Order: sequence, then C-alpha cells, then structure tokens
Amino acid sequence: MSLVMAALTIAATLSIILITVSFWLPQLIPDYEKLSPYECGFDPLGSARLPFSLRFFLIAILFLLFDLEIALLLPLPWGDQLPLPSTTFIWAASVLFLLTLGLIYEWLQGGLEWAE
Repeated sequence: MSLVMAALTIAATLSIILITVSFWLPQLIPDYEKLSPYECGFDPLGSARLPFSLRFFLIAILFLLFDLEIALLLPLPWGDQLPLPSTTFIWAASVLFLLTLGLIYEWLQGGLEWAE
C-alpha cells in the first residue's frame, strides 16, 4: 500500500468516526437556555432577529471585493519572469482600473454614505 493510499484511508476513517460521534454525542432535546439567542445569563431586551441595513452588506461586499483584488494581484511580481512582462502589467492595470471605476460609481451614487 502506498503512502498516499494509507494517508487517504486514515483521513477517511477518522472523518467517518468524527461524523458518527458528532451525530450521536449531542443532546437531541435542547433546553430553554440553548434555544435563547443569548447564552450569557440575562434576559434579552429586544428581538435578536432585527434585520441588518443593506448598507452594511454593501460595505461588507466591497471589503470582500477589494480583499479578493489583493489575492488576484499577489502573483504580480512573478509576472516579471514571463517572456512579455508588459502583458502582466496590462492585465493588473485593467483589474485595478475596473475596480476603481466601480468604486467611483458607488461613491457618486451615495452608496458609501453610512448615514442618510
């Protein structure tokens, strides 16, 4: 048996054991404290199911978008090793240009204003 096959067998066996234990170990009838939205010992003052503002989600999505942009531009220094490094620069500049245009559009539309 090869080393890869042994590692896959051990990982599959361990996964099946953990899935089985996690299915049978917890209580099947939860009590009142576990069903309450706060488990810190005091009674909640209001509803825990209040909807979030859409502006919060917009800011979160913009954060994720620019975080993804960093991940896309991370291999940029290794583009110097290609036969045409200018191609890498053009693609990176186009990604940054499109993101900048989107950010300017959101800014001008007032989507980034937190208070109305």
